[in-house]
Amino acid sequence: MNKIDLVGRTAVVTGGVRGIGLAIAERLLASGANVCVWDRDLAALDQVVPELLKLGKAHGAQVDITRAESVEHGVKSAINSFGKIDILVNNAGIAGSTRKLWELPPDEWRQVIEIDLIGVYLCCRAVVPHMIENKYGRIVNIASIAGKEGNPNASHYSAAKAGVIALTKSLGKELAQLGILVNCITPAVIETDILKQVTQQHIDYMLSKIPMGRFGKKEEAAAMAAWLCSEDCSFTTGSTFDLSGGRATY
Repeated sequence: MNKIDLVGRTAVVTGGVRGIGLAIAERLLASGANVCVWDRDLAALDQVVPELLKLGKAHGAQVDITRAESVEHGVKSAINSFGKIDILVNNAGIAGSTRKLWELPPDEWRQVIEIDLIGVYLCCRAVVPHMIENKYGRIVNIASIAGKEGNPNASHYSAAKAGVIALTKSLGKELAQLGILVNCITPAVIETDILKQVTQQHIDYMLSKIPMGRFGKKEEAAAMAAWLCSEDCSFTTGSTFDLSGGRATY
């Protein structure tokens, strides 16, 4: 593991109790950061936070990122614990079911957009003013290759992740002269529990698109995120970083 220096920094990681989010939380702790993990699953938080505390200074908060008041509670909890927020990793998300657009119920379509896109907006909206006040910040949004290409039978997820990419570009420009950098990562399939939400046919389709012939590892996503969270990332903002095993062509 290459050493990334995040000593003295405080990070918030949404959806941090499993999968990519947990791997990122662990990597940031290993790099010296204080880490606040947000998740709506209180039972999982109760299990994960004690393990994270073995790696460094960690804190957990039950947060529903689709509710502005819940996000504000999370911000207050993080600041009360560590005094500031330097880093925000917007990782929380769901895949939704695998169906054609006209077969998806409107409520499910809206739910994926609410969590995967509007949740990113609400978290940025709540955290950015604190970063502006401190004249420093790093925001990393976990998007998806689906946001670039549009996966069939995943219109809700693809649309949400395309929105995250556009949000990243827009917010990056808005904050470019304020010491706050905003970037996103566009993974292809990463081996996590989110695969349980989709059909084997859809999994096979996604694997067939990856020239490396394998799925990504959550540790690889964490490594990329850690660099984007660091001061070494200093002249890049509003950008999209490929993590697709060669699938992405732009």
